[in-house]
Amino acid sequence: IKAYTWHQYEFIRPEDKEIAKLIAFFQSIVAAELIDHIEILLQFKRNYLNIQFRKSPDLVNWVRLYSTQSNKFSEYEMPSVTWGVVQGRKERLVSKVIICDYLKTLGIITDELEDIELPSTVDVMRERVEFLQKLGLTIDDMNEYPLMLGCSVRKNVIPVLGYLEKVGIPRPKLGEFVKSYPQVLHASVVVELVPVIKFLRGLDVEKEDIGYVLQKYPELLGFKLEGTMSTSVAYLVSIGVNPRDIGPMVTQYPYLLGMRVGTMIKPMVEYLVSLGLPKKILARMFEKRPYIIGYDLEETVKPNVECLISFGVSKEEIPSMIAQYPQILGLPLKAKMSSQQYFFNLKLKIDPEGFARIVERMPQIVSLHQHVLMKPVEFLLARGLAAGDVANMVVRCPQLLASNLGIMKNSYYFFKSEIGRPIRELVEFPEYFTYSLESRIKPRYQRLQSKGIRCSLAWFLNCSDKRFEERLQNDRFETESSGPTFNMGGKLELPGSYNVTDVEDDSEDEVLYRRTVSL
Repeated sequence: IKAYTWHQYEFIRPEDKEIAKLIAFFQSIVAAELIDHIEILLQFKRNYLNIQFRKSPDLVNWVRLYSTQSNKFSEYEMPSVTWGVVQGRKERLVSKVIICDYLKTLGIITDELEDIELPSTVDVMRERVEFLQKLGLTIDDMNEYPLMLGCSVRKNVIPVLGYLEKVGIPRPKLGEFVKSYPQVLHASVVVELVPVIKFLRGLDVEKEDIGYVLQKYPELLGFKLEGTMSTSVAYLVSIGVNPRDIGPMVTQYPYLLGMRVGTMIKPMVEYLVSLGLPKKILARMFEKRPYIIGYDLEETVKPNVECLISFGVSKEEIPSMIAQYPQILGLPLKAKMSSQQYFFNLKLKIDPEGFARIVERMPQIVSLHQHVLMKPVEFLLARGLAAGDVANMVVRCPQLLASNLGIMKNSYYFFKSEIGRPIRELVEFPEYFTYSLESRIKPRYQRLQSKGIRCSLAWFLNCSDKRFEERLQNDRFETESSGPTFNMGGKLELPGSYNVTDVEDDSEDEVLYRRTVSL
């Protein structure tokens, strides 16, 4: 209705000369005033369709009646919240043109402002622009979201910014916050912002962390509580995430509250379970590193798993590797694997199969800098070990490459001066360098010396304190055994005929997680 003048309605027949003349006369009186209520035109058609307007004695009275009736319409009597004054339609159009011209002189594109309510004077609009500029917003920022110019400084902007500062966003950061999420200026503090903050506090997000969470993910303020946020939390709890850990997870990675369960979280969980990771293990992983949930399943996670297999990594070892180093799912893995494989072959003469075994035992190796990797290697070579022996030590125990060089030196000198064994024993048991000198190697070696026992390094180091005491009490020596193994889809098995659940009270998933993430 607002878009048409009197002569543009189809039901007025242009061939009716009498009506056409009356329309032209009426137009000259109302001066292009747009139609407000279709009822006026209907009544006009009903009363005057068959009247010769030249002979009509009621013409003048009728025109007076309907040309002034628009002043009685309720929309002209309703004051605007933003304007603060009552304006007619003509005045509004004129004011909008003037204000848009002013904004154009500032470099602001006004195309999106044509359909929204603007203030009645240039002074009010100038106040809004200057206020936003004082916050740190530029003309370019306003052009990114020009609708912010429709927000009243006193009734919209100041209450919102005051509340954001109250919940923990520093005043100097408010401008950046508005730049990243300008829609917040339209929000109602009581109806929209306060419930979101209460929801976060209900998840055990610490009060002092609220500001940090909002700055990291401002779009949270636009979510509905009963929508994505609630369902994502409910699903994570259903797979075993401790409800008390949801708060720290949100603090570390608030984006999880905006992830849809059906399209993002659930497919990721189901895929990782299909690889052999129990949900309980996934829950522990998510609690410690919630950003894993945000990895792109199709673009990153699946290609990375396929990449590991293509480099010779056993599919059965992949669940253990993910549990030990979950970040491997989100790395640019192909480039890193290619670079490290070439490095190991060039510097240590380790073939691709040996490199695959190294990655299986220590997946973190793909992210270590090559100059860091070479320091332990150079130390061992300088002690007289052959390059082939060092390569074998690295394949057997890749953790050597992540050892602290100072600690490694102390352990080596203790081995040479106190233990006094052939260096060949270090080649056969390179894990020696991964044990603490002060808390394990020295005390246990002194116990052996006091009892006059001579044994291999593995025999007295590769066991728990309780098992070591039992070995000292036995009259016969046991053969050394390998560490725990992880079978895809099965239990964590120890060497021998029993598994972990036969000797531990904890669940198998808890034991698996504790053992596979204990570097």
